[in-house]
Amino acid sequence: MLRIGHGFDVHRFAEGRRCILGGVDVPSQRGLLGHSDADVVTHALMDAILGALRAGDIGQLFPDDDPAFEGADSLVLLSRVMDVVRARGARVLDCDCTIAAQAPKLAPYREQMRKNLARAMGVDVGRVGMKATTTERLGFVGREEGIAAWAVALLDDGQGDGLGAGRCND
Repeated sequence: MLRIGHGFDVHRFAEGRRCILGGVDVPSQRGLLGHSDADVVTHALMDAILGALRAGDIGQLFPDDDPAFEGADSLVLLSRVMDVVRARGARVLDCDCTIAAQAPKLAPYREQMRKNLARAMGVDVGRVGMKATTTERLGFVGREEGIAAWAVALLDDGQGDGLGAGRCND
């Protein structure tokens, strides 16, 4: 059966941190604050995948109060989420991500982000979409206080078409 999941994440800017997005160290005067590397787009994608599996969220899998995940590379965590996908007999068919950031400019890094995420998931890069936008200086993103990201993921859960009983055969 096909399953869709949606993910959202946000991190505020902080001095003295790197700005990691989709596994790319984006040149920026400030980075993102978080327990791990604060890779907001990878976090949103992990939540989308886990949502499609009905397997909770990244906070359950990788608690932010667990010292084991302090400074963790989010691409490694994404690989671990994919271990859950494979263990359930599922596979990622497609995913699409959107990053909202007034700064830094992200267009030069989108393709590398796609490649990094695809590699971490073990899928073809053609299955990973990536877009970046601003918020026209509106809200916390527009005030350059942080970055937000959304992701959707389409999975085949390996359980058939899911129509079964009650299917209409007109």
